[in-house]
Amino acid sequence: MPITYDESKKIWVLETNDTAYSFGIHQSGKIKHCYWGKKISRFDDYPDLKSYRENPWWDWNDEIPVRGGANQTEPCLQVVYADGVRDVTLNYQDYHIQDNLLSIHFTDEYYRLSLTSFYKVHESYDLMERSIQLENHSDLPITIVNFKSASFYLPASDVYTLTHLTGMWAHETRLTKEPITEGKKILESRVGRTSHFHNPFFAVDEKATEDHGNVWFGQLAWSGNWKIALNKKPYEQIQISLGLNEWDFEYSLQPSASLTSPVVLSGFSSNGFGEMSSRLHRFQIEQILPKSNAHQLRKVLYNSWEATAFNVNEENQKALADKAAEIGVEIFVVDDGWFGERSSDRSGLGDWHVNAQKFPRGLKPLIDYCKTKGMDFGLWIEPEMVNPDSQLYSQHPEWVLHFPNRPRTTGRNQLMLNLAREDVKAFVLDTVDHLLSENDIRFIKWDMNRPVFEAGWPEEANQQKMWFDYIENLYTIWDTLKTKHHDVIFESCAGGGGRVDIGMMRYADQFWTSDNTDPYDRQFIQEGFSLCYNPKVMMCWVTDWGGKNSYPMTYRFHAAMMGSMGIGADLAGYSKEDLQTAKELINQYKQIRNTVQNGRLYRLMSPSQTSFSINQYLSPDSTESVLICLKNPMPLSMFQVLRIKLKGLEEKSLYHISQTDQIFSGSFLMNHGLDLDFRQELDVKAKDANHFKSQLLIIKKK
Repeated sequence: MPITYDESKKIWVLETNDTAYSFGIHQSGKIKHCYWGKKISRFDDYPDLKSYRENPWWDWNDEIPVRGGANQTEPCLQVVYADGVRDVTLNYQDYHIQDNLLSIHFTDEYYRLSLTSFYKVHESYDLMERSIQLENHSDLPITIVNFKSASFYLPASDVYTLTHLTGMWAHETRLTKEPITEGKKILESRVGRTSHFHNPFFAVDEKATEDHGNVWFGQLAWSGNWKIALNKKPYEQIQISLGLNEWDFEYSLQPSASLTSPVVLSGFSSNGFGEMSSRLHRFQIEQILPKSNAHQLRKVLYNSWEATAFNVNEENQKALADKAAEIGVEIFVVDDGWFGERSSDRSGLGDWHVNAQKFPRGLKPLIDYCKTKGMDFGLWIEPEMVNPDSQLYSQHPEWVLHFPNRPRTTGRNQLMLNLAREDVKAFVLDTVDHLLSENDIRFIKWDMNRPVFEAGWPEEANQQKMWFDYIENLYTIWDTLKTKHHDVIFESCAGGGGRVDIGMMRYADQFWTSDNTDPYDRQFIQEGFSLCYNPKVMMCWVTDWGGKNSYPMTYRFHAAMMGSMGIGADLAGYSKEDLQTAKELINQYKQIRNTVQNGRLYRLMSPSQTSFSINQYLSPDSTESVLICLKNPMPLSMFQVLRIKLKGLEEKSLYHISQTDQIFSGSFLMNHGLDLDFRQELDVKAKDANHFKSQLLIIKKK
């Protein structure tokens, strides 16, 4: 059984194949944390709370800390009762175990508020899900002002390092490491979406590496405002809390109503960050991604934005479709500019009818043309936004988020629809559903190019619930569309990687990683992304960022082969030789994409620490490995011959390297390693394109 309650010790023990998590009933009646780490072989050795000493100055270690009593940790719950009382007193009631799900029940008896803490164990993945549900059994509303999903504790230590993902537009998911010191460290979003600045993920390690050491980690399944707080006091365990951001948050829980927090996915690895990533990647494909497309290979797509921008029409898109089909593209995507009175980003957003001047016969002739070329058809949309210069805004100015008597701040010349409103929700759902029902569209790029500014909802008494209801309605829209149009691939985009999280992953088949498609910059963005998200959902494009000749074409393609590949370059400017090279590289990617998208990732060398970015991918059946190696111009790197040791192979098996026609044993490849020759002529120019080198090796088990 993955979940056990020990009556003698009064502790619950949650076990996976390799890890364990436990907590118990203290003599005070409170539920307190006991253990989180590697599975203990003898069950009787799991620690209990007999030796736990209460601190006379503050309360600590509560499994579900609340704002009340002597609690000094970050609370999971703060409320205001109808009589103004802001103190919560939770009393443990009972528990229930059903297969891999544990429910712990609490009540604040006087005010008839009940809380259930859920723990779902995924044994084979070594992962656990946690969430909290509140129910109001009183006759009066209860105002929730702080609602987190979980609280975790780690033993006191001076060697812990926090790893998290930071960034900004065009520099998302950058790997960041820092020591954990006394005080609080806050990671958060206040912009109404996951954000470019932080990602709702944490990892805490004890001097861990890619392959060795202890790592505790967690992800929040939420696409709106969120908060992670790490709290360290001298001599106390480190507390980590995750959940909704209490900033500007207030939710009126009406009588007989309930509210459930976002899910936290957490785990422990005793074999470093590589094992952590592998567990998350496998779980995402098998348990989180939409079932209809989770195991399908992602097709190579072409997006026409860089070629034509807003100046799209049937003729120039067909011309691009010819070239895209010639090089082996499988999905042709028309980006912004196909709808409304849309000639720039200043008008037309919100009017989702086909522009009659650009496409006088509608989209069908272009869709049919793409199909004759062997390609699916896709569209870019941004249905959560509206331009002030649009028919939609002139008809419904009240639909946007705004405060009365205050300016309505635009971003990218657009305002934001209040998706928390039921009429707006219905409009967006009906609009996209109609678009997909009337056209043979197999791909949607759903963008969101600005954050929330004026978060006003004048018609609603409880305006601050907008932050929660907006995301819940967004999820409902995507769920409904995915259910009805299950053969359509949906890509989540938010001005780049501004809405990447495992909450959105339940509905989005893939993510636009960043607007920055520079192949050198992308190595850092993609490295951080891969730490906690599967390469299959990471869209990597070949574009003309910085100019077509800023980097060798092979280098640009190899950088884009590290996830799911797209092409965004202006193919009209490509020579016959360029197109032939692109065709050969796309064919090469198609040969390896099952291994890259569905296999196990090993990060062999980090661009953050070396002049190389080297990833190894091992196919699901372990019969093929793909090695993608990028060399970047750093001091002395032009002289290097690099020896790289592979991972995950069978020692006694033989492996054939396609590019060199060599055969080696798995033992040789893992213990001695391959020599990769990156030597070149000395050139004093620091950013010469020739300094950027790449190699791709396909290694097959004989």
